[in-house]
Amino acid sequence: MKSEVRELRNQFGEIRLFPETLDDIWHLSHLVGPGDLVFATTFRSVEAATDKLRPEKVEKRPVRLGIRVEKVEFHQHTNRLRIAGVIESGVDVTAHHTLNVEPGFEISVIKRWRSVDCERIRRAVDASAYGVVHIVSVEEGEAQVYRLRQFGPEWVTTVTAGSSKGADTGTRSVLFEKTLEALTAVTGPLVVAGPGFVKDEFANYVRARAPDLAERMVVVETRRIGRGAVQEVIGQGILERLLGDLHLAREVGLMDEVLLRVATGGAVAYGIDEVEKAIAYGAAETVLVSDTLLRDEGTTMLIERAERLNASVVVLSTEFEPGERLAALGGVAALLRYTIE
Repeated sequence: MKSEVRELRNQFGEIRLFPETLDDIWHLSHLVGPGDLVFATTFRSVEAATDKLRPEKVEKRPVRLGIRVEKVEFHQHTNRLRIAGVIESGVDVTAHHTLNVEPGFEISVIKRWRSVDCERIRRAVDASAYGVVHIVSVEEGEAQVYRLRQFGPEWVTTVTAGSSKGADTGTRSVLFEKTLEALTAVTGPLVVAGPGFVKDEFANYVRARAPDLAERMVVVETRRIGRGAVQEVIGQGILERLLGDLHLAREVGLMDEVLLRVATGGAVAYGIDEVEKAIAYGAAETVLVSDTLLRDEGTTMLIERAERLNASVVVLSTEFEPGERLAALGGVAALLRYTIE
């Protein structure tokens, strides 16, 4: 993501945003909401001049529009964000229009920017400096490749060769060859994960045949395979070693701490009512909020109260397991400085 603050006074103003990846489109889906004013150059049907001897033509031309947002929809599988609303500036004022925002499509957003919005922009801009992390889980007869988006792990492909148990050396070589072929487009860090020795043999295979990729490779021992292995890799903090401050790793650690305190009767609160009480007492140290609640007025007020009392606010993606766990607890939780009754 690229961003430029055009004008900002008392947290209200215009920020120009240029999404570069699917991750950035996902971030925009949480930065833009109903009531915001979004400017973009888009295509709008306009009547073309005619000589009146033929029927009038209608063609689409590029125009600069300002849309008062009514609805935002994130379409992960088409890499597109649909922003629908009423035109306030440009042609056909008061008419409805939908912006189809894709990577490479620049928009300017005028709104009141919360601190969590600015933090999200900062993370998106920082993340653009890195290649996308891939994690490959390798076991006997099968390898699963995942791309690590900022909204969670995205399955890429599954490679199989022979039976899942007792494969001979020749079959294993076929598996390694096909898996390495699937990883040829990887430009960022690669994590090779799994239980046992098969992952180590695959890592040696990569070192021998793709030394450039091997320089960006880390091997991690996990108990599980597939998506479970991805979860373990994140939980072990491996990604923090690769990318520094990666938000997903923090999400896993925070939710693990919340669940631990819930199980042991520790200093924790969850659910809107309990978290509001903890904030009122000044006991909340870190407040976790589900991204699906960011446009809820009550949640917005809760976040503002927490920040005024110097509590940090972390937004968790419901596209990823920690966010799903938080949603099951009511979408809001807080790690407390001390227990409250």
